[in-house]
Amino acid sequence: MIVQIKQSVKKVLASVVYQIYHNCLPVKIRVHSVDETLDELLATDKSMVRFGDGEIVVLSGKNIYFQAASPEISAGLKRIIQYEHAGLMVTLPDIFDSLEMYIPSSRAFWKDHLLFFRRVYYRYCNPQKYYYNTSVSRCYLTLADQSESGKWFEKFRQVFRDKRLVLVEGSTAHNGVGNDLFSEAACVQRIVCPPRNAYAVRDRILEECLKFDRDRLFLFALGVTAKALVEELFLKGYRVIDIGNLDMEYEWFLRKATTKEPIPKHSVVGREANEKAGYGEYLSQIVCYIE
Repeated sequence: MIVQIKQSVKKVLASVVYQIYHNCLPVKIRVHSVDETLDELLATDKSMVRFGDGEIVVLSGKNIYFQAASPEISAGLKRIIQYEHAGLMVTLPDIFDSLEMYIPSSRAFWKDHLLFFRRVYYRYCNPQKYYYNTSVSRCYLTLADQSESGKWFEKFRQVFRDKRLVLVEGSTAHNGVGNDLFSEAACVQRIVCPPRNAYAVRDRILEECLKFDRDRLFLFALGVTAKALVEELFLKGYRVIDIGNLDMEYEWFLRKATTKEPIPKHSVVGREANEKAGYGEYLSQIVCYIE
């Protein structure tokens, strides 16, 4: 009962504080739309790094399930979110002007998030910049209007069309396996990494990435660890896109899911299990396992 009361009080407080800031802040952090974000990826050769709620939590020095925080990781995130490079698109959640585009449970989540972390955004984000939209890869399940989702996934497929892709992902991710997300790519290769605390092998991941020519398009789905690697590869002349949970959203879209559903391929780990699941093509695309 006490816990329920505390949760109710926090929910009301988060809503009131959100409204106060929404009405009173003279300067808001500016975020492009999903369409504008995708059109920039299509029209240019820019790289992209995503900041979601998890990155902000780690930036502030707190742990999340997939990555323990450290001063080194936080310092890197603080640097990247400053948005210093015109060719490296930085995304933020579109939560500073309105939350009406989200379903009610998501609106409540972001109000709660901003109750604790709004000051982090305003301390470290660059008010002179227009950020791109983190929902570019979360463009289905949490949105109130899902009528545009199919178009957005198709735009992503156009970004990948005829590209020689290198996927850097956790061992449970299986991006594109069982769907057509990368079906029009020229080829797909994979560097498979630990699903949790991958920052511990950051240098090894970078070493493997640098073995590829700069004509490859790197796609990262590796949580917080992806941010520093996207930045470093970008600075070395590679094009890198942090796709986050794009594949999971696409799977939910294909299933017409209304709530978060487990995706069976995410429980498949190891060569034997992948062979049993019939993921032979996936296994053939793996050029390196990093433990």
